[in-house]
Amino acid sequence: QVQLVESGGGSVQAGGSLRLSCEASGSPFSSYLMGWFRQAPGKEREFVADISRSGTTRYYGDSGKGGRFVIDRDNAKNLLYLQMNNLAPEDTAVYYCATISDLTTGAPGDYWGQGTQVTVSS
Repeated sequence: QVQLVESGGGSVQAGGSLRLSCEASGSPFSSYLMGWFRQAPGKEREFVADISRSGTTRYYGDSGKGGRFVIDRDNAKNLLYLQMNNLAPEDTAVYYCATISDLTTGAPGDYWGQGTQVTVSS
């Protein structure tokens, strides 16, 4: 079992950047595929990106493609990151980190963080 706690959300103007962090505790972090999801008000949860156990393989959903978002991990520190650049108002959402059950499809696993709010103003 792993516990996940996100941080780094906040309010930013369009064009700005944020880096989200997800701290893991409990079971060895390096044994989990990890990913980020987001959910905007009134919308379904959306896959953003995921990363392999070693960090060498990454996949991005539609929202994370184009180089604006970069997922990374530091297994020595039990941390998962999401660097978000050139943010737009449509990126406003609650962002969640989660374990991943299938890296190529982005299917979530069993463990989720509580979420961190990102608000982008125009």
